[in-house]
Amino acid sequence: MQIEFRSAREIHISGYVNAVERDSRVLPAVMNPSAQSDFVECVAAGAFRRAIERNPNVRMLFNHGRQIGSTKGGELKLTEDNIGLRAEATITDNEVVNAAKRGELRGWSFGFSGARDKWGTLREGIAHRTLEDFDLYEVSILTKTPAYFGTSVELRGEDTQIRETRAQDDTPEITNTEISSDCRGTTPARGFFTKQIELLKLKGEVL
Repeated sequence: MQIEFRSAREIHISGYVNAVERDSRVLPAVMNPSAQSDFVECVAAGAFRRAIERNPNVRMLFNHGRQIGSTKGGELKLTEDNIGLRAEATITDNEVVNAAKRGELRGWSFGFSGARDKWGTLREGIAHRTLEDFDLYEVSILTKTPAYFGTSVELRGEDTQIRETRAQDDTPEITNTEISSDCRGTTPARGFFTKQIELLKLKGEVL
């Protein structure tokens, strides 16, 4: 997760929500009603891409609760590449911006339902689940300590559709592109001018 402070009230967050073709840690059986024992899980390549194509309005939430943006609204952009599901998010929500300033953001999570999966067994005898297709309905930015072994399984509505969430550790990398002055545009930072003056002094061109 890369966090860029663009102003006092706006941050840009980018990174991978989850990788494809990579096994998770061992998940407890309660994470999926079809599991008869603890299992390992991976997302098949292309599953995120198909899910994004089917849903033009994936919501962006804060800690799986309050909505802070969406793909339809333009605050969130999701793509799948050869690594996994990549997110680009522009956030102006005060609570999230302040959490970023305090260094509290910890990673990403995604919520899905309608999973089409394939089960097998690893050499160690552990059950293995491959998520071949699913419906992606949200991604979350977390302050809670995430782990890919997941956060919840729940039933929603009368259709008893199973909704699952999975989270992943992602150490934040922070950059600050905010210019402290009131100038706008491409004005160089103050340090740039200081270095130029010092160089001219060495050359004897300024006193």
